[in-house]
Amino acid sequence: MSVLVLGGTAEARELAALLDADGTAVVSSLAGRVARPRLPVGEVRVGGFGGVDGLRRYLRDRGVGAVVDATHPFAEGISANAAAACAADAVPLLRLERPGWAEAPGADRWIWVDDHDAAARATAERGVRPFLTVGRQRLDRFVGPLRDHRALVRVVDPPEIALPDAWEVRLDRGPYDLDGERALLGDRGIDVLVTKDSGGRYTWPKMAAADELGIAVVVVRRRSASCDVTTVGDAHAAAAWVGERLDQRD
Repeated sequence: MSVLVLGGTAEARELAALLDADGTAVVSSLAGRVARPRLPVGEVRVGGFGGVDGLRRYLRDRGVGAVVDATHPFAEGISANAAAACAADAVPLLRLERPGWAEAPGADRWIWVDDHDAAARATAERGVRPFLTVGRQRLDRFVGPLRDHRALVRVVDPPEIALPDAWEVRLDRGPYDLDGERALLGDRGIDVLVTKDSGGRYTWPKMAAADELGIAVVVVRRRSASCDVTTVGDAHAAAAWVGERLDQRD
């Protein structure tokens, strides 16, 4: 039996490496939204499944014995599809999700909002030189409210929509370090940082730098996780869970 790991996150790559080293057949599924993704070890597939029915067919055809949803905390569509598909065919499902930043140092001083539209409005009220680190797929929510702002946008791949002339686009990929983030925010005169509650350590330096420099921070909070799916916060715990589930099916 194989294990399907959903997601191209750092946690997903770490889990794939642990399972591969253990001799477990693992397939990592990437959404295909990044042009040059960091690939995990083992077999990799790229692209969607075709909704819940398509995922159910894939699980049956490949004889998948367990699924680990290690997608980004804001990849809500595939997480919902995985929960429905696995429940329908009694395939064990685990959610591997890095802890968020709600309890991190300085989090009580941030402006927490429920969605990207609210983030855009809050940003427009608090600065003229915002730093947008929300990914390219939600930039459209900021174009109207921040059209006259001199926004700095950091994305992995070029945006697919037209952005205001005053905006500066920086193509870059983490992980980042504190010195570099401190210099970037200071040199560009950033007065408000906008991000999602992605959690983890790879992009934390921007939060620490903003705190040091007294820069306002707007954070889009996560939606509540499904209570029906067991969740762990690190790859080693996920690997242990997989081992237990595959042993039960032998």
